[in-house]
Amino acid sequence: MIRNMRQMSNVGSYPPVFRQLNGGGVHPPQQMMAQLKKNNYSMEDTSTTTQEDSVPIPMVDLECLSLHKLGDACKSWGIFRLVNHGIPSTLLTKLQYHAKMLFGLSFESKQALITNPMSYFWGTPALTPSGTALNPAASTSTMNWLEGFNVPLTQLPHFHSEHPMLHCFRLLLEEYGRHLSRIATTLFESMAKNLDLDPKQSESKLDESTALIRVYRYPPRRSLAGEAWGMIPHTDSSVLSIVNQDHVGGLEIFKDNKWHLVNPIPNTLIVHIGDMMQAISDDEYMSVKHRVRVKKQEERLSICYFVFPAEESVIHSSKYKPFTYKDFQEQVQKDTRTLGYKVGLQRFKA
Repeated sequence: MIRNMRQMSNVGSYPPVFRQLNGGGVHPPQQMMAQLKKNNYSMEDTSTTTQEDSVPIPMVDLECLSLHKLGDACKSWGIFRLVNHGIPSTLLTKLQYHAKMLFGLSFESKQALITNPMSYFWGTPALTPSGTALNPAASTSTMNWLEGFNVPLTQLPHFHSEHPMLHCFRLLLEEYGRHLSRIATTLFESMAKNLDLDPKQSESKLDESTALIRVYRYPPRRSLAGEAWGMIPHTDSSVLSIVNQDHVGGLEIFKDNKWHLVNPIPNTLIVHIGDMMQAISDDEYMSVKHRVRVKKQEERLSICYFVFPAEESVIHSSKYKPFTYKDFQEQVQKDTRTLGYKVGLQRFKA
């Protein structure tokens, strides 16, 4: 009851349209739904996913990294849980706390305080390279039930704010970013060994200067009517995505023609294989389809790290035409603007 009362008192921090529509739910548009079904992203079974549908995804130990276990997880699942990652639990706790405090500011305050190079967005996870919403959610039919901060890590030292909460958050993000860079590099080098990639050629396939962090908040949907989705089914465009989620849960993956809940476990990270890693691996590793279900009475918070290839680094694969990440990004942006959704690797099939 106390938790619910606190959240009710926090309603003013949500984007105005969320406050207005919290009684009705949000449905993906018909055109987007048709394409999602065509690409086997079906959402028709959404009402049947329960706690019992949770799946124990593979676990990878970074301290005792097994190339065999890592390879199996990437091939069979496209996702795994990382343990013994070396990030202090106190840092993870502080990050979650400060993120919640920032999201708890009024909508107008967040718009005013979060300035370049960081950006504040809501209603869509599709952003331009500068961090602004690619297709601002003009209607409920195209809206994802989320808000977030976009943080390009290389530019973070240039962000200065007199607001003490933002200053503290920046320092925490910088420390967290250093840990994630270490983890991503270690994992990618191990994956490159598994795939027998040429070490020199693979250097540009994971470029730390491209790394960014997105901090997401998914407001609760208290109405019993309709469905709301924090994120509709998609794959990440990255090489690797590394997720630190809170205790609420809601992340679901598509495997064996069924959606499965990925339960949160404290002090662990969730690693996703992205589209670029799938192409680099010649489709040996699979970019995992996933979505986020919004809870009825509790907001969800996640802190996500994404890293990409160097923009001009050419990806060669027997499955795809040669392309750079810049080519891929431009095509995704074009499709999102014109079609309303990402087509992804299908555009580059050989």
